[in-house]
Amino acid sequence: MIKTERLQLYPASREQMEAVIASEQDEELRMAYSEMLDGCLRHPDQWDWYAIWLIEQKDGTRIGDLCFKGLGENGVAEIGYGILEEYRGRGYAAEAVEAACRWAFRHPEVTALEAETDAGNTASQRVLEKCGFLPNGTLGEEGPRFTRNR
Repeated sequence: MIKTERLQLYPASREQMEAVIASEQDEELRMAYSEMLDGCLRHPDQWDWYAIWLIEQKDGTRIGDLCFKGLGENGVAEIGYGILEEYRGRGYAAEAVEAACRWAFRHPEVTALEAETDAGNTASQRVLEKCGFLPNGTLGEEGPRFTRNR
């Protein structure tokens, strides 16, 4: 578990991931969460790199989640994150992403972290920039890609 001033982040168990999948109303997110669980089951020794990481306030209130989408052989992991709408605009995303980055870089095999966000999602781009990510000049499926090196 990662603890920050206001948050706690931790990789979900199989049961927690199944519950998140079952309760998700957005079909695209449900599919993404299912892929994460599949990655966990295929790579149980790398669970933390595939799992849904729950983002909670200190009292246990879930406010969002993040993931690493696996760890590539080149030492690069992609991070994804989301904060529930009613908790946005309070700095939680930057706090959670920065804590997750520090956790990832404690692993010597990690050389860089990448993320991508919709071109119009300036709030998410600001989060990435606050956390030391820089645009890398490429476009992914969701939009511009950002990189943070060790």
